[in-house]
Amino acid sequence: MAPIRVALVGLSQSAKTSWAAQGHLPYLFSPRGRSQYEIVALLNSSASAAEAARDSFALPSNVKAYGDPNDLASDTNVDLVVCCTRVDTHSSSTGPSLRAGKAVFIEWPLVQDYKEAVALAGKKRLDNTIIGLQGRVSPIVIKLKEILKSGRIGRVLSSDVHTYGNLARRDSFSEGLSYFADREVGGNPITIAYGHTIDYVHEVLGEFSSFQSRMQIQRPVIGVHDKDGSRIKERSTNVPDLLVIHGKLAKGKANIADDATLSFFYRNGPQFKGSPGFVWTINGELGEVMVTANGAYVHSDSYKDPIEIKVHDHVTDEVVDVEWNWEDWQKELPYRSRIVAELYERFARWWAIGKPTGDLPDEQEWPRLHDAVIRMEELDEVFRQYDAQE
Repeated sequence: MAPIRVALVGLSQSAKTSWAAQGHLPYLFSPRGRSQYEIVALLNSSASAAEAARDSFALPSNVKAYGDPNDLASDTNVDLVVCCTRVDTHSSSTGPSLRAGKAVFIEWPLVQDYKEAVALAGKKRLDNTIIGLQGRVSPIVIKLKEILKSGRIGRVLSSDVHTYGNLARRDSFSEGLSYFADREVGGNPITIAYGHTIDYVHEVLGEFSSFQSRMQIQRPVIGVHDKDGSRIKERSTNVPDLLVIHGKLAKGKANIADDATLSFFYRNGPQFKGSPGFVWTINGELGEVMVTANGAYVHSDSYKDPIEIKVHDHVTDEVVDVEWNWEDWQKELPYRSRIVAELYERFARWWAIGKPTGDLPDEQEWPRLHDAVIRMEELDEVFRQYDAQE
């Protein structure tokens, strides 16, 4: 198979955040990645910025440099456009390529709100797209789905998630991420940390049929700190830093009781010192599963410390550890790139077999833009309830 020709949007030597470099490049630069993908173009705020990124990351001189999304959309030598920019530029950066029929990989959140998500992607299935909700294909989620499918804990009666966004401080953001305090931008701890986590929880347990939520802004004035950690200014925030949600799980997933309840607690900032930053329990008729990690980033950063899966067998009263592991090729990549790489792998496999439409076996599926629209609709309802709460 000829390599899939990739255009990266947002790879920048001066970017405030470096997800394109840390989450995508390690796989695309690896021997395995190079055998299936080739970077052929960059799109930045200007052609000169794209050229500077090309030089900074030692890409070949024949990699095209674009500053206009419409010019990129017209390039017939690009197969897949990968967007890693700030969320409020996703639509303008990728819309022309989507309309031109190109395959598109957009990082999460899809766009700044649900209305814009529908405008960009519609609600129909878009097979040649990827959304960066990579937690769905993480080894932890794959193992949990195996446990539930096996019937080991019987029907699921309830589930509880308690987690913290502890990559950020409780009372400040870095200067480059100060827009997290502006709800209109669309990228913030609720949409990102909570959004990623609730998505892979739904992947295991299914969607809510209904839910109630409450959010709170505990610190209406937060600090902004520089790279050295020094507080340089303060600003107000209109983004909640606490979310509590509970609801009934919809029928449809195997081994889920008809009246099963899912409850979720998220708070931005560190957890109580010495305690886990992420605890997820799934309570069944025959047993209970517990997952513990260092924070709300099972989709990316939590793997620097052990993530444990344990099963309590209610019949024998024994607690046993459940082993999980990375694929050998994933172990050669840094943690942040490993699950993103699995998205690329699944897309490349689909591309190689002729881009079939319709459902694939579960182990070959990946999240697409229409899946992101569903998650954006859920977040829209969470914020609607917040705006209406007393």
